[in-house]
Amino acid sequence: MSSLGNARRGIRAPHLLLIPAIVIMLLGMGYPMIWQVVTSLQKYGLQQQFGKPAPFVGLDNYVTLATDPQLWLVVGKSLAFCLITAALTLAIGTLLALLMSAVTKTARLILQVALLLAWAMPVVSAMTVWIWLFDRRRGAINYLLDMIPGVNMNRFDWLSTPLTFLLVACIIVVWMSVPFVSFSVYAGLTQVSDEVMEAAQLDGANGWQRFWGVILPMIRPVIAIVLLLQLIWDLRVFTQIKLLQDAGSKSGDYDLLGTYIYKLGTSSQDFGMASAVSILVLGITVALSWFYIRSLLKEDEA
Repeated sequence: MSSLGNARRGIRAPHLLLIPAIVIMLLGMGYPMIWQVVTSLQKYGLQQQFGKPAPFVGLDNYVTLATDPQLWLVVGKSLAFCLITAALTLAIGTLLALLMSAVTKTARLILQVALLLAWAMPVVSAMTVWIWLFDRRRGAINYLLDMIPGVNMNRFDWLSTPLTFLLVACIIVVWMSVPFVSFSVYAGLTQVSDEVMEAAQLDGANGWQRFWGVILPMIRPVIAIVLLLQLIWDLRVFTQIKLLQDAGSKSGDYDLLGTYIYKLGTSSQDFGMASAVSILVLGITVALSWFYIRSLLKEDEA
């Protein structure tokens, strides 16, 4: 009986140790989420920040959003932006990870240091450099492109149209995200057995076949979680877009969801509507995550 009691206590011990972490997460994440939900059901403006009670409006904020074509335009742009940037980041990061596993130790160390420096650079500092690179008067990008015969990029303003604006934002976001993907995928590649690769090579598989038939299935969990994180991060991108808008146009045509919510809350002082859009972003995030979560549940059942 005593051994059975000790076994039960041993089973309960890990669950008890998890309680403090769960409580901290509920306080740190649960309260802001509840506040957002409650605020999204209220008319919460500037007066409410000074103590005036917020009138309850139910689903009026959501109905207003559902009938606002500007919001759905921003949602469409944000989804397209996050899908494109996440796909590019994953492709480039995977190629760099394969390169790290193929080059010599010295070349790999140089590449890893370069990626770490790019990853560790503060966002504001990096954005200052990128804005200078794309500056229409003194930018190095225009200068180099203008040297190509037949290409006239003199004083071309990259931030003057939504398409080129988002192109610049895409380049910057991918550049900042590639190091994380590269190191994550490289860590997965180190778990691929050399014996398996040698066996595939002896069977006549070329490099492309070894990647698709051997390497990719073995690192698929790493690829899945990295892609999911990139989709979530790129959907909520804010700092890069805001700083580019400060350097160019602040028009709503250049907004993604992050800056759209920011303008609703700070410029319009409509925190109820801003909270409603935040809940919408949460719903989109859960929808994007559901495919990965469902695959994990199927694996656990298997």
